[in-house]
Amino acid sequence: MEFLQQNMIWAALAVVSGTWLLVETIRQHGDKSLLTPLEAILLINREDAVIVDVRDQGEFERGHLPNARHLPLADLERRGAELGKFRARPILVYCGNGSRAATAIATLRKSGFEKLFNLRGGLFEWEKAGQPLTRKRK
Repeated sequence: MEFLQQNMIWAALAVVSGTWLLVETIRQHGDKSLLTPLEAILLINREDAVIVDVRDQGEFERGHLPNARHLPLADLERRGAELGKFRARPILVYCGNGSRAATAIATLRKSGFEKLFNLRGGLFEWEKAGQPLTRKRK
């Protein structure tokens, strides 16, 4: 008990961070649009998913998923119609860590797209899982 009193700030920080982690884990389990790299590969191979990279030009040129279409988040509203012909297919959207992809998915949903998926953890998790990158343009 004396330890907790002397380290009240650290104990509070541990409780807050643990709570945040628990809430985030529960939230992600309820969201079926978040895919692990393995689930993304299955979606690509089994359902011919369209892959959309919403990172900026420099990030895209350093490496991206094979067959990814580059559609930067900043240009999505203006260029989103380019995806119209793929409306019936699943669309896998990714960025560096998943946050920009979530914004892109919300924008595409407003445009009437329904089969939208976010690569959980973005390119960071893709690389961590040992999956390939390319520098070729689609």
